[in-house]
Amino acid sequence: MISRARIKWIKSLEIRKYRLQENAFVAEGPKLVGELLPYSTPLYVAATKEWLDANRRLLNPSTEVDEVSGQELERASLLRTPQSVLAVMPIPTRRLDVSSLQNQLVIALDNVQDPGNLGTILRIADWFGIHIILCSRGTADVFNPKCVQACMGALARVEVHYCDLPEVLEKVEMPIYGTFLDGKDMYQEELSPVGIIVMGNEGNGISEPIARLITRRLYVPNYPEGALTTESLNVAVATGIVCAEFRRRCPRGII
Repeated sequence: MISRARIKWIKSLEIRKYRLQENAFVAEGPKLVGELLPYSTPLYVAATKEWLDANRRLLNPSTEVDEVSGQELERASLLRTPQSVLAVMPIPTRRLDVSSLQNQLVIALDNVQDPGNLGTILRIADWFGIHIILCSRGTADVFNPKCVQACMGALARVEVHYCDLPEVLEKVEMPIYGTFLDGKDMYQEELSPVGIIVMGNEGNGISEPIARLITRRLYVPNYPEGALTTESLNVAVATGIVCAEFRRRCPRGII
């Protein structure tokens, strides 16, 4: 059984202020929780008997566990449709070492606002073997429940660092790519296996202070050339297209 106090605690973690205070976030559903368990020990788990019977061996003995009915889980859940297990996970403590970026392909996000887009970009990074995402301080919170659900476990494998993005970009010594409507055709330009790919805000694109630091301006062309098409791409979709092209140019297994 899950107590009212516990439910209140879980519900509070929907708000960023309380996630920071508690240094914790909520993950729900067997797939997402299952992805996170090998990398982190939950602070608390509420789950149905069926889930616990199948997965209790994966839980650390120090984790507090409540066996709950579907109805009880529904009262605690942050989702419209609860899925057999809810876990409160610790927010990992990570320190950005700028020198570690030098031999990697990195994504940088300039004020991406939608947590769903952010979560999808994490999945894209995970798929293409990109292990670090840099976020401006105005970018959505990666531990927002909508983002956590959208990234589907990529949060365990991709490091997300909030930073003064212009300051970090000024320090790196490798290509800094950005997508612009007046950039050069991505498919005709030379792309390096290491560098930073900057993606901008959903409505305003890359901000001027960061645009000044871009060393290679790219454009994702529409097809056929000159045709009347939609005005722009969703930032997560554009990120997927750009990352796929970078990795296509890089031999498989070489990062």
